[in-house]
Amino acid sequence: MAELTGYLRDELLQLDVDDVTAPAAEEVPPGARAVDVASIGSLLVALGGSATALSQVVTVLRGWLGRCQHARPSLRLTLDNDVLDISEASDEQVAQAFDLFVQRHSTMERQT
Repeated sequence: MAELTGYLRDELLQLDVDDVTAPAAEEVPPGARAVDVASIGSLLVALGGSATALSQVVTVLRGWLGRCQHARPSLRLTLDNDVLDISEASDEQVAQAFDLFVQRHSTMERQT
């Protein structure tokens, strides 16, 4: 999963985003073998002020998920208090979910 996430990070960094980082992991005592499974593969994307950044990020995520058919990773996309969780969905369901998410935030952007 870390390798797949690295590829995704590289793709996201090519967009008009401010930054793409892995969230800081909790300190693990020396010699411990603990891993926070939820943090493996997590990325934080700073969108900045670009009006098209969210749409670009979603396009990259959609392509990345399509290329990960063999691994079929889960995805959690959070913007403000809106959360989109995708796991075990068909390609059509993924496309619809992403479209609705972008549409909701485009509408919110126009209202502010």
